[in-house]
Amino acid sequence: MVYSSRVLALLLALCIALITSLFLSLFKSVDISALFVAFGISFSVSYILIFVVLEFLIFRELDKVYKLMGKLKKKELSRIDKQKSAPLNPLRTINEEIYSFATLKQKEIDELKKLEAFRREFIADVSHELKTPIFAAQGFVHTLLDGAVNDKTVRTKFLKKAAKSLDGLDMLVQDLLTLSHIETGQIKMHFESIDLYKLTEEIFEQFEEKAERKDIKLRIDGAVRKVLVYADWQRINQVMTNLVSNAIKHSFDAGEVVVSFDSSKKNVVTNVTDTGEGIPPEHQTRIFERFYRVDKSRSREKGGTGLGLAIVKHILDGHNSKPEVESTPGKGSTFSFKLPRVKPEGETDATKN
Repeated sequence: MVYSSRVLALLLALCIALITSLFLSLFKSVDISALFVAFGISFSVSYILIFVVLEFLIFRELDKVYKLMGKLKKKELSRIDKQKSAPLNPLRTINEEIYSFATLKQKEIDELKKLEAFRREFIADVSHELKTPIFAAQGFVHTLLDGAVNDKTVRTKFLKKAAKSLDGLDMLVQDLLTLSHIETGQIKMHFESIDLYKLTEEIFEQFEEKAERKDIKLRIDGAVRKVLVYADWQRINQVMTNLVSNAIKHSFDAGEVVVSFDSSKKNVVTNVTDTGEGIPPEHQTRIFERFYRVDKSRSREKGGTGLGLAIVKHILDGHNSKPEVESTPGKGSTFSFKLPRVKPEGETDATKN
């Protein structure tokens, strides 16, 4: 129980006055009337002095402390249970605090377990992906060293295969470094106004020969010839390169890869559509994970590092966007992402359809 300054000053003044009176009663020369006078004077003076000291030096500061504690207490109680109106139960509060602490720590433990499992899986995947091209190149080189180097035809054939394996290894290392740099923030985004239509045309030119080998047509859908967005040219170039490359790789021969743009007042959605094998529904939520392959054996035959879509996801994360996929097995897939739209000069909201 906390006493007010008045009550405490009264009690202390009474004590001092009684002590003073008892002390004076020890002297025989002091009569009863003098004792009453001394009691009254001692009580009055003590009360005033004690009240002033308590009120101005102690209780006002204590009152500030109690008000602050009250605010903190109310805040904590509302956090624990906003709907409970019963009086505060200290044991229940302690129990809830312990439970909250234990729940938080359990979440941290679960997260650490997930990270550890992810780390083991990642190391296993990296080891496997690195081992494949290394072992292939080693096999070709050792075959040459065992005598096949003397045959010019065999030598050329095996050297080309070894070089292809080493090129695949270099591509894997470069993708791993890119992914690592993006995740650790070492690669900074340089945002500017870029033309997605022009960027797509340049990427199509890069893949013309690859598309022709499968008789695949590359096409940009729509009449608009300029699509401006606010993004990093180099990183979005990586995104589109990976998506178009995958579309060609997984499309059926004599198929078609189409890029289209859906513009609204604030954003532009870019769609990359193929006419290929499609992705089963159970795999669609995992295809942006590192090294995840829908069909591991067929995917390796078609090349690639298994990191392309993971890089796409991380680059788009840096643009406050995310990749999305719609796919029908046997018919094809559409990968899409959204970027902030930049209005061309002279265009107003009224002129935008």
